[in-house]
Amino acid sequence: MGSMERIVDTGLSLSIAVPAPSERRTSERDIRILRVGTLIVDGRRELCLIRNISAGGLMAHVYSMLAPGQRVTVELKTGQLVAGRVVWTDEGNAGVKFDAAMDVAELLANPAALDNGWRPRTPRVEIDWMATLRAGASTNWVHARDISQSGVRLETDPAPAVGQEVVVTLEGFRPLGGLVRWSDGGHCGIAFNTLVPFGELVEWLRRER
Repeated sequence: MGSMERIVDTGLSLSIAVPAPSERRTSERDIRILRVGTLIVDGRRELCLIRNISAGGLMAHVYSMLAPGQRVTVELKTGQLVAGRVVWTDEGNAGVKFDAAMDVAELLANPAALDNGWRPRTPRVEIDWMATLRAGASTNWVHARDISQSGVRLETDPAPAVGQEVVVTLEGFRPLGGLVRWSDGGHCGIAFNTLVPFGELVEWLRRER
């Protein structure tokens, strides 16, 4: 089993220390939740798996080359951006020290996982790739503007009606069935019928960049 499949939960601590590379939390005080984050590096957004979070920093499994001292921003949940710098790297993992200690209680106020272990709103990554959109008997080329495990935003004219069942096929990826959730000004949001496995999405994003 690869490293992506092994990393399935996140340790959360009130400590202000940055999690260390060899850290494996076993305390009953630790809260175990699945957390997928968005890492912003040099203006580029990509997904990461957050293994441990403390008030002072985090340890994440990343999918690009980072170096100690590099500035990054992490989106822990929708709209919550935390800036910091890389303090260590080790075999695909990186430790990030936040510029200012974060409020762990606020992070807990909105749980990141549902009963089935998945986030209700998954982090998105901005993209600019072609896709086909099949709605009923009609199939058209569209532009995909961002994607997450749970859905995709498309630029298309005309846009399908809200509530319509569709199939989206992105270049180099398998067809994904979904439902039109919103439509506005030539853009529409598609919610996939099932979440795209994290490893599969990351591998596709890395291959297509």
